[in-house]
Amino acid sequence: MIQFLQAAKDSLQTAKDSLNVAKEVVTAIETGHADQIIEKLIDLCISAGKNILIAIIVYFVGRFLISLLQRVMTNMMERRKVEISVQTFLKSMASILLNTLLIVSIVGALGVNTTSFAALIASAGVAIGMALSGNLQNFAGGLIILVFKPYKVGDWIEAQGVSGSVTAIQIMHTIVTTVDNKVVYIPNGAMSSGVITNYSRMDTRRIEWIVGVDYGEDIDKVKSIVNGLLQKDSRILKEPAPVIALHALDASSVNVTIRVWVANKDYWDVYFDMNKNIYDEFNKQGVDFPFPQLTIHQS
Repeated sequence: MIQFLQAAKDSLQTAKDSLNVAKEVVTAIETGHADQIIEKLIDLCISAGKNILIAIIVYFVGRFLISLLQRVMTNMMERRKVEISVQTFLKSMASILLNTLLIVSIVGALGVNTTSFAALIASAGVAIGMALSGNLQNFAGGLIILVFKPYKVGDWIEAQGVSGSVTAIQIMHTIVTTVDNKVVYIPNGAMSSGVITNYSRMDTRRIEWIVGVDYGEDIDKVKSIVNGLLQKDSRILKEPAPVIALHALDASSVNVTIRVWVANKDYWDVYFDMNKNIYDEFNKQGVDFPFPQLTIHQS
């Protein structure tokens, strides 16, 4: 607030000085001193012209330096193979900052008190920052995501109660498309500070099935059937080796757990195909699936 008042005071002083010059010109006109009028106007034009010329030079030199710095920045990021989304974000930020600095320099060259001008900008920035604190948090979250890359465009993630494919990472939001084609905008502030499960980060994933069979079924036979099905599927990796084990003796079934590793891209295809293959083969081999039942003993 003090800086804002100081800026206003300086602006009033500038207006007062201009008013005094105008009064001197009017006085000269009233007294008939034309030579004084011409002298005042010439001095004013020389002073203003000098400031304008300096401002023009500052503008062209500033634009040249900004272009040079942007080229250097672009080449440096390309050599370091920085991700395109990060490059775009950093270049836009640098452009805003450099052009703001150029504007302040031009205003100073025109004779305006840049200290007061900068104080006015700072005061306005504080006010805007307080009003947009939530958006600033999202902005900072977007920067964190772009730098540390917990996920990227195309990854399948689960975060903030939403599961889907990342279609865009914007400055304020991450856009996720769900499996049923809903487009969800998640604030980056929540994404950067919350728990994120990235299903696409690793090259391989483990699939697990729990299959129930009737009590009295030969577990060794069940394991042999399942192992034969796994060996026929070339998408299932040999290392780590598949696991087939007795999982639990449940209320109405004997549960067998099956665990295999596959390439990430084959996860769902193998999962659904194996469900069908197990069902068909168990029916063919006479292995019964259980269903909930209750045994009543009468006395």
